[in-house]
Amino acid sequence: MEKTIRILNIVPNMRSAGIETFIMNVYRNIDRKKIQFDFLVHNKEEEFYDAEIKKLGGKIYRFSLKDDKNIFKYIKDLNRFFKEHKEYKIIHGHMQSMMPLYLYFAKKNDIPIRIAHSHNNSYEKSLKGIVLHIFSRFSKYFSTVNFACSKESGKYLFGKREFEVINNGIDLKKFKFNKEKRNEIRKKLGIQKNEILIGNIGRMEKQKNQKFLIDVFNDSYIQKNNVKLLIIGTGSLEENLKQYAKVLKIDNKVIFLKNIKNINDYMQAMDMFLLPSLYEGLGIVLIEAQMSGLYCLTTEGTVAIETKITPNIKYLNLDKKLWTDEVVKYKANDRKIIINNLIEQFDISNVASTLQKKYYYYYKNRLR
Repeated sequence: MEKTIRILNIVPNMRSAGIETFIMNVYRNIDRKKIQFDFLVHNKEEEFYDAEIKKLGGKIYRFSLKDDKNIFKYIKDLNRFFKEHKEYKIIHGHMQSMMPLYLYFAKKNDIPIRIAHSHNNSYEKSLKGIVLHIFSRFSKYFSTVNFACSKESGKYLFGKREFEVINNGIDLKKFKFNKEKRNEIRKKLGIQKNEILIGNIGRMEKQKNQKFLIDVFNDSYIQKNNVKLLIIGTGSLEENLKQYAKVLKIDNKVIFLKNIKNINDYMQAMDMFLLPSLYEGLGIVLIEAQMSGLYCLTTEGTVAIETKITPNIKYLNLDKKLWTDEVVKYKANDRKIIINNLIEQFDISNVASTLQKKYYYYYKNRLR
């Protein structure tokens, strides 16, 4: 019997967000007798997926960078970790901000397969964002394999160097429209039959641009008072967004929910899905929304065009009137579930199988 290959995934933490959900989707669907995932995280607190990781047989190593902000301690911790953990022959880096550092120390300590995975196609337009953007682009000098969630994400991080697009897979069956589940969740949320529920799922951070979303909803509600807004997620801007809804006097029309495990069920309750992100690597939540038959609006020139897997998606620049007009003219109708080859490329069973084969190939051919 062949030895189980342990892959060390390097992430900020294992919260309920796009990148982390993708990793967990893969983790649940690989053959864990052959491939096992472990995680190096960058904070001390327990996160959304930690219990499931342990249940599936994964190990979690905790670094304190997010808590103590001590880069010199972090450098020492990295060097010591890779010296002590020679069992890892493959590391899979998902955390772009610190990627050059951990790839460098992995290389220094003779870890042969070092995967850099690009999950973003731009950066936050701030001093910190610019610094991290410039720094992250050194990753390509220490990686042996380059992955990206879209063509634009690959070009952003790796420039002219070779990379391979790995689709952000989802469990297609979970997101298939279910009318009974729709009625159940809408009743739970207090959504009337004639009301149109606009949905958004994502971290409440500047990147996700949810203040713009609330502005669009407010302008839409003025013209069309049978709409409600559901935002699912947590983040540093959560209280600010709630207060903003109160200032606009629409807080009784905006529903905020913390991270929940059955996102797929809540998508059944929605009628439209809006993702006005300032930047996105791909936007896996748009794949899930389209699979659920939702009409989607997202940001033109920012969200990867690979998210267009059905006709049920429209890309708009960040002009409030354009978004508001789309919401106002929308009329609820029967959900159109479109299964095609593009959707099947995002089937998690296919993506997990592809990654499993690649891990085996790299492991066997780079260790000779």
